[in-house]
Amino acid sequence: MSDLRDDQWFTEVFDSHGSAFSLKVTEKLLDVQSPYQHLEVYATETYGNLMVLDGCVMLTDRDNFLYHEMIAHPALFTHQDPKRVVIIGGGDCGTLKEVLRHPGVEKVTQIDIDKEVTKAAERFFPELVEANGDSRAELLFADGVKWVDDAADESIDVLIIDSTDPVGPAEGLFKTDFLKRCHRILKSGGVMVQQSESPLYHSGSIIRALRNDMREAGFDSVATLPFPQPVYPSGWWSVTLAGKATNVESFREEAAAHHEMPLQYYTVDAHRGALALPPFMRKAFA
Repeated sequence: MSDLRDDQWFTEVFDSHGSAFSLKVTEKLLDVQSPYQHLEVYATETYGNLMVLDGCVMLTDRDNFLYHEMIAHPALFTHQDPKRVVIIGGGDCGTLKEVLRHPGVEKVTQIDIDKEVTKAAERFFPELVEANGDSRAELLFADGVKWVDDAADESIDVLIIDSTDPVGPAEGLFKTDFLKRCHRILKSGGVMVQQSESPLYHSGSIIRALRNDMREAGFDSVATLPFPQPVYPSGWWSVTLAGKATNVESFREEAAAHHEMPLQYYTVDAHRGALALPPFMRKAFA
C-alpha cells in the first residue's frame, strides 16, 4: 500500500460515511480564495488536472465527461424540442459545451456566481471551454437564484442546476421555494435537471428529499438517473430530472440513438439503463 503523504496526494475525506478518495499529485497549479470559495487546481499523475473547491473534488480531465454528459443529454433528449436552455452554476463550462452539441438549441444562458471558476477552466481545462465562443452562448457571473427570480414566467425549455454540494453558495438551490420558482419559469413540457449526490450515500436523505420537494413544487414527474463518477464520494453519482406537464421517465429514443455527437458515455442504452433504478434506491424513495 502506498504511503499517502500530504505532499504527494490530494485526499478528500468524507467523514459522515467514513470514506476518502485520493489522487497522487505532481504539482499545485493554482490556489485562489475567491469571495465565495477556495479554489485549487492540481496536476495529477494519472487523472490529468484536478479542480478542487473548498476541499471537495469538482472535476478531473480524465473522468469529467461522465458528469457533464449525464447532466446535459438525458434532459435535452427528454424534452421534445429544446430551444432555450439555462444553466445555473456550471462555471467550468463543461455542461455548456455538451448542451451546445444539440443543433436545435437556439440559446444557452449560464449563470455562475464565481468568475474565478471559469477563469481557472480557461487556463487549465481548455477542452471544457471550447464552445464558449458559440454565438448561442451567454455567460453571466451573477447570483443564479436572483436570476431565476427575475426571469419571465414560462420562458425556459430546459433548466440545468449544475451546482456544488448543498452547502455554502449552493445550499439555496436545493430548497423547495427555489424549486417552485424554477417551475414557474419553465414552459409547459419543460424539464429541470439537478445534480443530486451519491445514490449509495444519499438515496434516503438528499435525493429522496429533492424528489419530494420537486413534486411539492408542482412538477408532474420525477426521475433519478445514477451513473459512475470515480472521483466523487462513493464513486457513484446521480442527476434528478423533473418534468412540467411531461413524463421524464420517457425520452426521444430515436433521436438519442442516431445523434452524431462525439460522446464518450451517454447512449440511448445508458439512458434507458439509468432509468431502471436498483431495488435499494426504489425502496429508499418509497
